[in-house]
Amino acid sequence: MMQADIRSMEVNPAKLAMLFRKQFELCNIKQGETIAIVSDLGTRREYIQAAFAAADELGADIYEMCVNQIPGWTKVGVPTVGQCKGTLEALMACDMVLIFHVPLFAKWLKQVMNNGVRVQMIIDAPDDLEQLQSPPGLKEAVLYAHGIYEKTKSVHVTSKAGTDLHYSCGEYPVMSQYGMADEPGRFDHWGVGLIHTFPNEGSAHGTVVMQPGDVIILPYCRYVVDPVHLTIEAGHITKIEGGLDATLMREWLKDGEDFDGDPDPYAVSHLGWGLNPQCRWDSIALYGDGPERSRAASRCFPGNFLFSTGPNTQGGGKRTTRGHYDVPMRDCTISLDGTVVVEEGRLVDPKMIVPRVRR
Repeated sequence: MMQADIRSMEVNPAKLAMLFRKQFELCNIKQGETIAIVSDLGTRREYIQAAFAAADELGADIYEMCVNQIPGWTKVGVPTVGQCKGTLEALMACDMVLIFHVPLFAKWLKQVMNNGVRVQMIIDAPDDLEQLQSPPGLKEAVLYAHGIYEKTKSVHVTSKAGTDLHYSCGEYPVMSQYGMADEPGRFDHWGVGLIHTFPNEGSAHGTVVMQPGDVIILPYCRYVVDPVHLTIEAGHITKIEGGLDATLMREWLKDGEDFDGDPDPYAVSHLGWGLNPQCRWDSIALYGDGPERSRAASRCFPGNFLFSTGPNTQGGGKRTTRGHYDVPMRDCTISLDGTVVVEEGRLVDPKMIVPRVRR
């Protein structure tokens, strides 16, 4: 049987230990600190080996805890830690958790972070770990955008495709990621660069139009192929209109209902924008739709408007629904209290623009 062509990995596997050492340095790992790896049955063994080697070079202690589940973006909130006696206590005692699956919306993550443990998530392919690793200036740009978003009361998002969305901010904290867990209690995702917050309950209203080329990064990894028109009232999607992509969205959110008419999957969740110049909108076209090549690259390309639905526990809310949808949208204009920071998909505030590094 003829096998389908698979794009070869471009990064030399022998460089992984060097990449992990650089990442540990970005995370301020010091001699004598303890790193706890949380892996699963699907974790690349070469990542574990690279992490062990890098930690050894820096004089840090490291061990692995392998869990018997494989969480992902389609199964957020899975309590992989805490059910087995002693696992939570062990992570509470370390300096950094290096986790190879998605821990977001899980109760244990907040407990560990509140104890001052930094958490570094690694879920992307080797090529992306090299290409997307946080470039100089990204942290400063993200923190600058974070500060502005934190002071924002009212947001207006528009597009020529028909998006006209309003929401208020302040009820929930702004959350930002610049690719490295470098401070106590910080969670970050190697390869990203974005900010977001959850809108005030019931405040989101208007219209969101996903157009061809927008990226459905969760639960699928695909470009939108036909327009999707969303009507949003009192913080919830009340109507989903369109063709194939609208049908996919309706079916996924319906499947996330815990009971007939459950409104939680249809709630507007985190909203923000990307800032990492290393990330590419066309990554799916270049590398295929495998999730491992799309998790960071498609989520954080500069100037996208990240629209999502469903849970908000990561920001301190009460929604734990499985009906989570993430869509980085192109060509949107984002105004914060009347000031435009993204215009038709382009960052316009110079302090948010970071030069791309050719690697």
